[in-house]
Amino acid sequence: MKITLRYFALWREQLGCEVEIREVAPGTTVNTLIDAVVVNQPQLAALRPATMFMVNQEYAPLSQPLHDGDEVAVIPPVSGGSPTGVRLCKVVDTPLDVREVIQAVSNSASGAVVSFTGTVRDHSLGKEVVALDYEAYPAAAEKMMRQVADEIAERWGIQHFAIIHRVGHLVVGEASVVIAVASAHRHEAFAACEYVIVRLKEIVPIWKKEAYTDGATWIGSEANYPRGHRETQEETALKEENQR
Repeated sequence: MKITLRYFALWREQLGCEVEIREVAPGTTVNTLIDAVVVNQPQLAALRPATMFMVNQEYAPLSQPLHDGDEVAVIPPVSGGSPTGVRLCKVVDTPLDVREVIQAVSNSASGAVVSFTGTVRDHSLGKEVVALDYEAYPAAAEKMMRQVADEIAERWGIQHFAIIHRVGHLVVGEASVVIAVASAHRHEAFAACEYVIVRLKEIVPIWKKEAYTDGATWIGSEANYPRGHRETQEETALKEENQR
């Protein structure tokens, strides 16, 4: 099937064309199409986390399947909103690439880049964890992430910031969230990264359900906690979450 691609700004300059038509296999998604576009384009691959994509003039997730005759527009970061830095806040349903997130915030004015990767661990609440299911209210989650970006910009003057959170089914060892902060000095970068982790848990509407070898429970819900042990288990869960 044939897909029309439209490029703008840096993407257009790097690829040397504004429009191209590609022949792709049935079942191709936006993600696999862009994989093919950037395979030999390291600069565009680094910019990819801050880039959005439209299918037939509608914003689309990377997982969206394409159909014959579709038009895919590559939308680089626009000039408004955050002209002095990169503020990348996304909820995605695809595996996270830590290197891409770090590259997205790296810049010549920053002497420090601090990142945090949250991964699915194999235990919680004294039980063996086999998987996690993350659910989010994406529009609200990304809005709250942008609020956190505003907070660290005001507090530490940081303008290069990324938080990417994955949703869906994750197995032990997979990354659920990547945070990257770039600043001129390491002290501010470390402090801001820690602040982001705490605020993420406080205000961003993302939930997780832990699956164990003997059942499952939504973390934060008291419904499945045994009577008489509620306080202890809640404190344990909070402590483990803060150490994540």
